[in-house]
Amino acid sequence: MELNADKYKTIEAISEGLYKEKGSKFLSFAIPVKSVDEIKEILVDYRKRFFDARHVCYAYMLGYDRTEFRANDDGEPSGTAGRPILGQINSRELTNVLVIVVRYFGGVLLGTGGLITAYKEAAADALNTAEISERTVRNAFSIAFGYLSMNEVMKVIKELNAEIANQTFDNECNMTILVDKSQAPLLVAKFENNADVKLDDLGFR
Repeated sequence: MELNADKYKTIEAISEGLYKEKGSKFLSFAIPVKSVDEIKEILVDYRKRFFDARHVCYAYMLGYDRTEFRANDDGEPSGTAGRPILGQINSRELTNVLVIVVRYFGGVLLGTGGLITAYKEAAADALNTAEISERTVRNAFSIAFGYLSMNEVMKVIKELNAEIANQTFDNECNMTILVDKSQAPLLVAKFENNADVKLDDLGFR
């Protein structure tokens, strides 16, 4: 399936799931995230919260282009936990999401196949109850200009259906604007011949 480069899918809020097999309990949590630093803080919190659990496994996907990801088995046999969790994120084409699966060992070994199934089903249960939304990739720009260019700038913002995230007016006007990724080159082109307007690309959101 070809992804729309201007769109991405993520979850709106934390959702939970549960899978049980031969006495073992797999508690799952799907969490919306935006950065690796945020993920690290969440993992510390969950490991404290479930300090008595045998394993706290996870996988995450970040970025509108879904290029930053990781899967962690946390002591389970290699490939039996993190990878099945990541597989559930991928099968739904989600990003900016962290899925944690906490295992309480029930005394019976599940084997490689059993573990893969358990972590997959636990992750699926959390994601199945999540509210999934489609969002547009937006490019942020800071824009500074003199008052004489105000009408021109506001006209372009309206034409491109851009959003003014914040603005300050002092000796000159300063704004942070958000524009759909596909419109970003057009925004740059609109002002490239206006020396009074200074654009700074702040990257994608």
